[in-house]
Amino acid sequence: MQRFYNLPVIFVIVMVQFIFISIIVILLADFGLERLLAFLNIKHAKNKLPAILNDIYDTEKYAKQQEYFRINARFGMLTSSFSFLITLAMYSFGGFAWIDNLVQGFIQQEILIPIVFFGILYFANDIISIPFEWYDTFVIEQKFGFNKVTPLLFIVDKLKGYAITIVIGGGLLYLIIWIYTLTPDYFWLLAWAVITVFSLFMTMFYSEIIVPLFNKQTPLECGELRTEIEKFASKTGFNLKNIFVIDGSKRSTKANAYFSGLGSKKRIVLYDTLMDKMTNDEIVAVLAHEIGHYKHKHTLINMLISIPSTLLLFFLFGLILKSDEMAQALGGSVASFHLNALAFSILYSPISLVLAIATNVLSRKFEYQADAYAASYGFSEQLQSGLKKLSATSLSNLMPHPLYVFFHYSHPTLYQRITKLAS
Repeated sequence: MQRFYNLPVIFVIVMVQFIFISIIVILLADFGLERLLAFLNIKHAKNKLPAILNDIYDTEKYAKQQEYFRINARFGMLTSSFSFLITLAMYSFGGFAWIDNLVQGFIQQEILIPIVFFGILYFANDIISIPFEWYDTFVIEQKFGFNKVTPLLFIVDKLKGYAITIVIGGGLLYLIIWIYTLTPDYFWLLAWAVITVFSLFMTMFYSEIIVPLFNKQTPLECGELRTEIEKFASKTGFNLKNIFVIDGSKRSTKANAYFSGLGSKKRIVLYDTLMDKMTNDEIVAVLAHEIGHYKHKHTLINMLISIPSTLLLFFLFGLILKSDEMAQALGGSVASFHLNALAFSILYSPISLVLAIATNVLSRKFEYQADAYAASYGFSEQLQSGLKKLSATSLSNLMPHPLYVFFHYSHPTLYQRITKLAS
């Protein structure tokens, strides 16, 4: 009789150990996979460039690109290994439970405990990361002529980032936890609805609300470039009124352009560095690519895909929030929103990885379609030369390993895009 009486206790102990071991195994597997991919990518970067890419770098600049890539790869290895060791130690030795006990020692409100807990983790992680970010900005990027950030701007950006995290991140977290305390059974559905609405709102208004906090956006002046852009937009039936130039040179010499927003809030944003490095035809070709995404409804499709995937995440998360075993696997005693969330974040990562791979595969297909759209209007050569300039000015790695591309690239490689456009 005694053996049967103790069976539930034994089962709980086994479950807690199983969850703990699963978390550690997933952490180790993820770290091992990333190190393998990084190693393969470093080796593959040394391969000879295909003839179609030979005109991007001269001998001197190619040597510089290879040095830049190796330094970044080694630095990435260092930072990721450091982060992994801290994370592994926190999960292995009850570090999260210790912080939980610390917070509960001076805060009694149920909603505030998770917020302060995650706040401590966020700021601790960010403070630990500052030396690495500083070195990356003021040593590596500075050495290769990319950095335009001053120490004062670095600090101001940090403070602004903290403010945004506290106001938006803290407010959103408070709302989600409040929903959980209000209705645990339907938490997953209501939280999903909140995140979906918030994501839609940020898609539409990010460039109007967040970007101005860091960069100045000014309407593109009347002139040849604006005329060419509007002429092309009119030809394709793309209603475009908002064309902005952003002062990207405030922080880096690297060039970029992007399309944001939905409906009447859609806008095209050009980095001032892009305008310095490209011809008008090349810029129009890049924007034709972006308009191609809109015409093929890629933004809408991505949103329609993200909605059910987010629903799955919250549904599974809702199932484990009441599990004492989840919290106990991290050193806690009873179920809590924050400890269970941390355990879930690791256990869910294999699903997240599969979804991310599928998303990247689809995204690369979308990039080909957008390239083909630009080419259909006679911008194949201009897009090729524009893409080459973007790669050259960023000292991009032109020979990534195929497996690394499969796991991490949302865009096809430059070689794949140029080959497709030239065919």
